[in-house]
Amino acid sequence: MPRFFYSVFFYLILPLVLVRLLWRASRAPAYRHRIAERFGFFKPPAHTGGLWVHAVSVGESIAAAPLINYFLAQHPHLPVVVTTMTPTGSDRVQAMFGDRVFHVYAPYDLPDAIARFLNRIQPRTAVIMETEIWPNMVCQTEARGIPVILANARLSARSARGYGRIGSLSRDVFSRFSQVVAQSAADGSRFAALGVPEANLTVSGSIKFDLAIPTELQTQASELRSHWLGDRPVWIAASTHAGEDEVLLTAHRALLAQHPDAVLILVPRHPERFPKVAELIASSDLNFERRSASLASAAASVASTTSVILGDTMGELLLLLGCADIAFVGGSLIDHGGHNTLEPAAWGVPVVTGLSDFNFAEISALLEAAGGLQKIDGDRALAEVLQTLFAKPLCRQRQGAAAKAVVDNNRGALQRLLAIIEGYLKD
Repeated sequence: MPRFFYSVFFYLILPLVLVRLLWRASRAPAYRHRIAERFGFFKPPAHTGGLWVHAVSVGESIAAAPLINYFLAQHPHLPVVVTTMTPTGSDRVQAMFGDRVFHVYAPYDLPDAIARFLNRIQPRTAVIMETEIWPNMVCQTEARGIPVILANARLSARSARGYGRIGSLSRDVFSRFSQVVAQSAADGSRFAALGVPEANLTVSGSIKFDLAIPTELQTQASELRSHWLGDRPVWIAASTHAGEDEVLLTAHRALLAQHPDAVLILVPRHPERFPKVAELIASSDLNFERRSASLASAAASVASTTSVILGDTMGELLLLLGCADIAFVGGSLIDHGGHNTLEPAAWGVPVVTGLSDFNFAEISALLEAAGGLQKIDGDRALAEVLQTLFAKPLCRQRQGAAAKAVVDNNRGALQRLLAIIEGYLKD
């Protein structure tokens, strides 16, 4: 009954959902395309009965990439369907896998849209990444006898309280998962409290620890850094949100007083913000270049007067992290909960964040305890950390090595997850 009222409510607010979609399309035109897919209307794949992986956007798509690659390599005849909710996630999936997977937008969580979607792809097993929990998606899939696995699952205390306020609906949904593979014991406890049976709950660690920087990417980053930036001090601000860029630029101006040749690579989280951030940098009286402008000539160096590079390309964040000496990870100076700090850590780069990290609390705690991550509360504290790390190379190297050690010492979650998925595919 609770899910019935939830569905009725979703149908009632559907006009508002479409208005929001059009609003997003005004800022990011890609949202105008393939709208029918969001209602379950699309040409079915040539082959069905395979693995369905749902990854809401870019971060989840990247996290899912190793398991998708595994099944493509180990089971070449197994159809793999990958769904996302955002155009940037769609672009990332298509860039990583091309036509090796069948990609489509996930449907809105409406009973008829979910039914059309499932009728078309007919999966044998469904894997939902991290926190993307939609009642009809989960319940209708399970009702067809299709195992549903919540992979690399995380649930902050804040989110758990939110689910707790709709207790009967939450218990119905969480009890339907065939397996919840949680990142940490704290995550596991929260899922259990919301109705996941103990037999259906596994704590495996985060598969993001299994990130390996390919040798060719290491070489590419080294060459790009050498030709592009030389031996100038470089720090990167990755995945920034509105309200953070001003703080970062203020900290960079303070850094320039001590290190006038320092360079900031500023990478906004969402591409629709690229023009706005460009205007912001220009208004701050800092000389800047766009990363997109340098792609025409990979050997071109940044002008000596340039102090900020706007990372306005897609799919290059991991490469750009490899060009930096220090990494700030965004979504943490505002009340957003932070982003993945393991990517810079895997490069052996000291990590700095703001105080808001509830999306990655356990990972941040591990990195901070090891001495690989520092938290700051504003531009002054950030400038002080940057100045200290650039002035003390050995300290910077120790912190970077400590961050990388955390990544190396916590690998193994991916293999545990793959074994679980294999078990359900064989049933």
